Amino acid sequence: MLSFLKNHPFAVEAFFSSTIVLTYAIPAQQLTALLPPCLELDTWDGKWGFVAVAVVTAHHLRPKGFPKFMGNDFVLVGYRIFVRYTDRRGKRLRGLYIVQSETDKQKMALLGNLFTHYNYTTTDISLKTEGSSTTIQSAKSALIVVADTSNEQASLPTNSPFPSWKEARRFTGPMPFTFGYNQTTHKVLIVEGVREEWTPTPISILKADVGFINKMQLQGAVLANAFMITDVPYHWKKGRTELWQKT
Repeated sequence: MLSFLKNHPFAVEAFFSSTIVLTYAIPAQQLTALLPPCLELDTWDGKWGFVAVAVVTAHHLRPKGFPKFMGNDFVLVGYRIFVRYTDRRGKRLRGLYIVQSETDKQKMALLGNLFTHYNYTTTDISLKTEGSSTTIQSAKSALIVVADTSNEQASLPTNSPFPSWKEARRFTGPMPFTFGYNQTTHKVLIVEGVREEWTPTPISILKADVGFINKMQLQGAVLANAFMITDVPYHWKKGRTELWQKT
């Protein structure tokens, strides 16, 4: 029963008032080692894989169709790897593999770990905006990001592998799907997200120190892009599972 509950047993909706995403390029072989066998790393130029660090301010998270007052407001920090999966129909899906999730609310962590495989923990995340500068900070997570959101013509980060924002936009997230894998049953969990509006705006990162990247000992990581998205209604469909068979 508990295993069933963790497979996203019902659709969920929320409103994202602010989403800041930093995508790090990592030498591909390091990320491949972190993936279950059913997933393929989504790469650029055959050399780079990508980890998205997303900081989301969400409102009214609740089962889809429930009134807003029954929802929860929280901040989420998610660490995801860009991947691809070929389903039983032979359809190639592009999405994210969830490595770790953090939130500022104990209630959200409890519910998140009951109904998902997203590995929630609580942290002391805070966001502070002064003019066009936003500071994201957490002592517990060893995270600090300072972003300048004033310049829509922001340059790509130094050492980004992307030649332009057009290519970089492919790796900004969230992707249409997120995936999980049960090592015991060999079942793949597929959750589809639906967004009504999604217009990522390039931003400049003045400072970024991400404890997750350091903790995972991911060598050679470079900041590849950074985007901000605001005021997005979003919902996730009920999860579905299928048995994975190696071809």
